Amino acid sequence: MDYWQRWRRSRSQALANPAFACLWDEAPAGEYVSLDCEMSCLDPRQAEILSIAAIRIKGSRIIVSEHLKLLVKPAGQIDPASIAVHGLRHQDVQEGMAIEEALSALLHFIGPRPLVGYYLEFDLAVLNRLLKPMLGVALPNASIEVSGLFYDQMVTAHRPDVDLSLSHILQTLNLPDLPRHDPLNDALLAAMVFLKLRRQPVV
Repeated sequence: MDYWQRWRRSRSQALANPAFACLWDEAPAGEYVSLDCEMSCLDPRQAEILSIAAIRIKGSRIIVSEHLKLLVKPAGQIDPASIAVHGLRHQDVQEGMAIEEALSALLHFIGPRPLVGYYLEFDLAVLNRLLKPMLGVALPNASIEVSGLFYDQMVTAHRPDVDLSLSHILQTLNLPDLPRHDPLNDALLAAMVFLKLRRQPVV
């Protein structure tokens, strides 16, 4: 057994719930998951998840048919400032799943695949806060921030005046836009940016 296998086994054995040991398996070659969540507020220390979307990427293809979209019922109130962003009101999420059920479905969908997203750090901060009581550890998956990829390529192309808004990134890469703050649309946009930057670097 090599070092990586031993490490994976030791980490999976530390899990509070062994049903999620698959998170430490070897990721399928060339596969990623683009992820987006809508939250109850803008403070990652208090935010609850209202909706989750994830789409699988295989090689150079976005597999839209292999997606997850979940509505989640929060325990607390939704900040009006967040409602103005995503349009999800208290009454809109009353038929949503319990957060434990939603997170379980998400983990099984993701598996060990690296995660892709736009400003993914915020989503992961909330997810890891909610997952630690359930898993005992934070998500082990690698994460790829598409705005960071775009920034690095712009700097390499000697274009340091970087606008990292999603609208500008899409325009620069000649990609179509979609209605925002629908988590499935946002996950799809992040996946398109990721693949475009891999295939055709900014020049």
